[in-house]
Amino acid sequence: MTSKEIRKTFLDFFKSKQHSIVPSAPIVLKDDPTLMFSNSGMTQFKDYFLGYKEPKNKRTADTQKCLRVSGKHNDLDDVGKDTYHHTMFEMLGNWSFGDYFKKEAIEWAWELLTDVFQISKDRLYVTIFEGDAEEGLEKDMEAYNFWKEHISEDRILLGNKKDNFWEMGETGPCGPCSEIHVDIRSDEERKKIDGKNLVNHDHPQVIEVWNLVFMEFLRKADGSLEKLPKKNVDTGMGFERLCMVLQGKISNYDTDVFTPLIKKIEEISELKYGENTNVDIAMRVLADHVRAITFSIADGQLPSNSGAGYVIRRILRRAIGYAYRVLHIKEPILYKLVPILNTQMGEFFPEISKQESLISEIIKEEEIGFLRTLDQGLVRLANFMENNPKLEIIPGDVVFELYDTYGFPSDLSRIIAEDHGKTIDENGFNEEMSKQKARSKSASTFKNYDWVILQEDDVEEFVGYDFLETHVKITRYRKVENKEGEFYQLVFQITPFYAESGGQVGDIGYIENLNEKIEILNTKKENNLIIHTVKELPKYPEFPFNAKVDSKRREAITKNHSATHLLHEALREVLGKHVEQKGSYVGPDYLRFDFSHFSKMSPEEIQKVEMMVNTKIYERIELDENRAVPFKKAIDMGAMALFGEKYGDLVRVIKFGNSVELCGGTHVKNTHEIIFFKIMSESSSSAGVRRIEAITGETGIAFLKDQFSQYDRLKSFLKQPDDPIKSIEKLYSENDQLKKQVEQLNKEKANHEKILWKNSITQVNGVNYLGLQTDLSNASVKDLIFQLKNEISNLFIIIGTHTDQKPTLSIGISEDLVKAKNLHAGTIIKALSKEIKGGGGGQPSFATAGGSDLSGLEIAIKKSLDYLQ
Repeated sequence: MTSKEIRKTFLDFFKSKQHSIVPSAPIVLKDDPTLMFSNSGMTQFKDYFLGYKEPKNKRTADTQKCLRVSGKHNDLDDVGKDTYHHTMFEMLGNWSFGDYFKKEAIEWAWELLTDVFQISKDRLYVTIFEGDAEEGLEKDMEAYNFWKEHISEDRILLGNKKDNFWEMGETGPCGPCSEIHVDIRSDEERKKIDGKNLVNHDHPQVIEVWNLVFMEFLRKADGSLEKLPKKNVDTGMGFERLCMVLQGKISNYDTDVFTPLIKKIEEISELKYGENTNVDIAMRVLADHVRAITFSIADGQLPSNSGAGYVIRRILRRAIGYAYRVLHIKEPILYKLVPILNTQMGEFFPEISKQESLISEIIKEEEIGFLRTLDQGLVRLANFMENNPKLEIIPGDVVFELYDTYGFPSDLSRIIAEDHGKTIDENGFNEEMSKQKARSKSASTFKNYDWVILQEDDVEEFVGYDFLETHVKITRYRKVENKEGEFYQLVFQITPFYAESGGQVGDIGYIENLNEKIEILNTKKENNLIIHTVKELPKYPEFPFNAKVDSKRREAITKNHSATHLLHEALREVLGKHVEQKGSYVGPDYLRFDFSHFSKMSPEEIQKVEMMVNTKIYERIELDENRAVPFKKAIDMGAMALFGEKYGDLVRVIKFGNSVELCGGTHVKNTHEIIFFKIMSESSSSAGVRRIEAITGETGIAFLKDQFSQYDRLKSFLKQPDDPIKSIEKLYSENDQLKKQVEQLNKEKANHEKILWKNSITQVNGVNYLGLQTDLSNASVKDLIFQLKNEISNLFIIIGTHTDQKPTLSIGISEDLVKAKNLHAGTIIKALSKEIKGGGGGQPSFATAGGSDLSGLEIAIKKSLDYLQ
């Protein structure tokens, strides 16, 4: 079976068991502070397990895009080195939310694997939870009894808490699990060692293929377990591993999931897979990593220097590092693999097909940038070794700086060092890495305590579209700790506070009653809860409160959010329909809008877009808001669904004339409320993505007032001319003429100085020596030094200058003298610059240094004679 057929067979099987087949959620998470990426199939269903949301269908199946490169589940360092770990992988799963439980989950898993996929029963083993006395958990006899109806008891193995008790994290739903393992070794090997002795021992051919998790507990922050009100089933089967088993391979990378990619890498590198271990590892890394990078970009996460974007950039750079040092590919390669990946997976994951060119361009630009960085790292490492020829071991902090600042892989530093007969301080590097991790961990310290439930409430209703003030009751609260201190998070039964989402910042304000007034510092969404952050817990949290949003701030935010919709429409009109939103920030002070476009906007295009938005504002277009619209109907209305966003069955559609968008944010009732729109900047956000920053409303009016004020001051400075532009042009013309006169005078002065310099050259131990001070500019000094070096052989020049009371030393040594006496201007100036309390460097034949002590110039010049003794 092909991989496409395997995926379809799995989904069709569970469809026949009355499961609703749902699409994969985006790989990048936005409303979950505990995770950057979806790292398991259950991530998109957390709300159901936690009881925050009621599922539409109690039986569901899907294939979920997953990424395991950070946090508890981090497989990055293993990828490529073995045959079955991956960064991005598909997790096939079937789910029960309070419907069926262990009996059906076990029965259907066995039926699918043995009857449908026809895996030989004598190659299968299963595990059950053996229990844990400390937790007060007994052996999972229920699962054991169901399994023995299908498989011989000697193939039902006991597993400890580590292997057979699945937990979402430090807190959350959890429960015992049953793993299904497959032994794909040859018959000869199976006769030598029984497969059950290799289960869960990291044998590459005795592998776990499916995990059936029976969620029946909730792990609380204090470590205790309590029973969930509903029992749930959460299963996860590694798609790539299943393909390996069904296609009779002994490596995931030998399946048709990866072979087309590896074939393309062979073609580009002109190397063969399967002939060299290091080459094989490098090719596996590239084939794996391009999938993670592509799917992340497709879901809206661009490579960057922080957060999830940094993780993607790190994956990309790891791949380039392998291509550079192992496959000897010194040009971009990953972007060439995207079309192959699209052919393989684009049919089932259309987000790749629709954005193939954008994804390829972003990856290509990232590759070009990092290859340039690698070259810079090579130069810096070479310079360090050249300046420290006696050092046999390159210090760990030097290697770490190259890694941390320039992204230069430590193993590449090691290889280069070995080529020069040196080593690197591995322990020192690891120590610096540990310090960085400690700093990072300290900076991201975050602890949630258990919720204190005041009253049960199924749905927390947001009423902030219609009301900025309402009566509320706190339904639950908890304490949280982060690097900024201790806070409390409150949940209300209804709330007028908008939670940060879709680029729009969260509301602030306060809640109050007769007893107290509590400031709301921020509002965020966690899973399906709207969480209000406060510094102090109310003294009487069970009392009712009046909640009030900061209306002036909300009004400014609302203006900016509606303006982003008008801006999006104008950009598509002016630049083309390829323009799509790739990110945004909507705050009270300004708006930021990222969009797909491959070239810098011209001033004319910016002006046209700005005018179009302001025209829509002046046209006084009424808001056409449609709440609870079926998703398909919304798309039929012309609304664009953004890649990387997870939409429900019912969505909200915002229309301003021809602008139609799916949006949960707050908006003006009429475009005239925006008042004024001004683009402040247009720049590159990343490859293939441009960024506009703009202002509206009161901020825009304040900007205009400031501009008029500056204009009035300018006219006053120019003596109130009728045409200030002509006056400025006249000043520029006069200034240019004066500059030319000054340049001519400087040339004449330099020519005169050159004659004086030549006449001042003396003989010191057979060397033509010149040492003096001058008030010429540094540029003129450099020019004269190079002129004299070309005209006079065996020459050593040191010149001291003082511009704006800041001393500068310049040293020039003729090439013949550099070789004859092994002199190095850069080395000499580093020593002499101490006299002027400064520093500098340069090449063997020319170097400069700046400082702060003018009195040291004369001393430095005198000391230069020591180098000619």
